[in-house]
Amino acid sequence: MRKVIVGAFVSLDGIMQAPGGPHEDPVGGFKYGGWLVPYFDETLGEAVGEMFEKPFDLLLGRKTYDIFAAHWPYAGADDPIGFTFNRIAKYVATRNPGLKLGWQNSQPLGPDAAGAVNNLKNEEGPDLLTQGSTDFLQTLFSNELVDELNVFIFPVVLGSGKKLFGEGTNPTALKLVSSKVSGTGVTINKYVRGGQVMTGSFAFEQPSEAELERRKNWR
Repeated sequence: MRKVIVGAFVSLDGIMQAPGGPHEDPVGGFKYGGWLVPYFDETLGEAVGEMFEKPFDLLLGRKTYDIFAAHWPYAGADDPIGFTFNRIAKYVATRNPGLKLGWQNSQPLGPDAAGAVNNLKNEEGPDLLTQGSTDFLQTLFSNELVDELNVFIFPVVLGSGKKLFGEGTNPTALKLVSSKVSGTGVTINKYVRGGQVMTGSFAFEQPSEAELERRKNWR
């Protein structure tokens, strides 16, 4: 069975939008395109390389597909990421059934993207890796299709923009598998699914009168 693995570059407040450049995704008047670039160092480059070293196919939302298709085919044969991305299969979530996918080895997921991904997971083949694709990620999260997350958290607060987790995300616990910090302060974390959210309480077994009053008046 194939796994769905999320690869996400996020700010400290969870923003994923336009990490690579000012023209990447200015939707909504986003002003900080390229916020990732000043933090990129050797450690971060190695971690990205590790994410791409095992065989994988790409799962992409349509907007991220357009960004990648306008860049990676022109990166040159000596660019290892471009070489890999050009060669492998790209599965694209799009609401436009007539969309032309000109990048080699690309195909649409069809009108039921979640169902199509679930079918892909049950086939033989390499794991399915997402990049960017914030809108599509919400579909994957809400349908509980994600098995692993590689989250690169950058020490910057952006205030607003497209987020990794949206309003419709199902609550779930995660297990931290590995973590390291780059020289520029980026935390590089790998998570797998950890089951249901567990809760507890530090409250007194017998609450005080003040606490009972507070609960009664809680708004």
